Amino acid sequence: MTAEKMEQGPGPASNREEYPGLGNVVVVIPTYNEAENIRLIVTRLRRAVPEVEVLVADDGSPDGTGEIVDEMAAADPRVHVLHRTSKEGLGAAYLAGFAWAAEHGADVMVEMDADGSHDPDELPRLLNALRDADVVIGSRKVPGGKIVNWPMSRVMISHVGNLYTRLALSIPVKDSTAGFRAYRAEVIAPENLAGVASQGYCFQIDMVYRAWRAGYRVVEVPVTFAERERGHSKMSSDIVREALWRVGLWGVQARVDAAKKVIDKLR
Repeated sequence: MTAEKMEQGPGPASNREEYPGLGNVVVVIPTYNEAENIRLIVTRLRRAVPEVEVLVADDGSPDGTGEIVDEMAAADPRVHVLHRTSKEGLGAAYLAGFAWAAEHGADVMVEMDADGSHDPDELPRLLNALRDADVVIGSRKVPGGKIVNWPMSRVMISHVGNLYTRLALSIPVKDSTAGFRAYRAEVIAPENLAGVASQGYCFQIDMVYRAWRAGYRVVEVPVTFAERERGHSKMSSDIVREALWRVGLWGVQARVDAAKKVIDKLR
């Protein structure tokens, strides 16, 4: 289990300004070696949506990412950092960030990348849509959504991965692998996250699949996804393989469960 150290400074204060109609919003940004990007993305986010709190969950980045956020947190009471001592993957970082946000009274939790691929100026679109939903996905696959500067190989992996997910899980979501999304806090309460062990693309699929199966309202709004300009992508063949086998397993299990229900009704 990764050790964690709480951020410098206090957590969100109850008397701070809240996002209209939603309450306290915490944007969780997982990082590993994002020193080239983190200052810019947090600054842009704070400027675009000044009501939100920002939590950077840093997996012990050796390039000093966590220390940069420490400096920003010292100057801005709405910026926080959760120092984790080793790299355990996207899913573990988000779960740690969600736990921190829940402990500090978040009403809404947002997932956002540190590399600039998610435009902070589009966050209000997600938050405004959340007033009539429980989960909002910033989607590249609905009308108005698009991908900028991705190589064709990445585009095809994304397209095939989302198609495979829809067919395997019968889930009515076009961009299940998208990592720019907002949740009401009750959707990701601890009792709804029991057993989550997936990472990368698969973590995103896992989260939306759980929410949809539990009956929460999931909607997609269009966003523009841009390839990072600095640093290196964390995508790997292991992440793709994990998504393939986990999604396939969930799909088989869902069909087995459905068949059992039919058999029980016939008895």
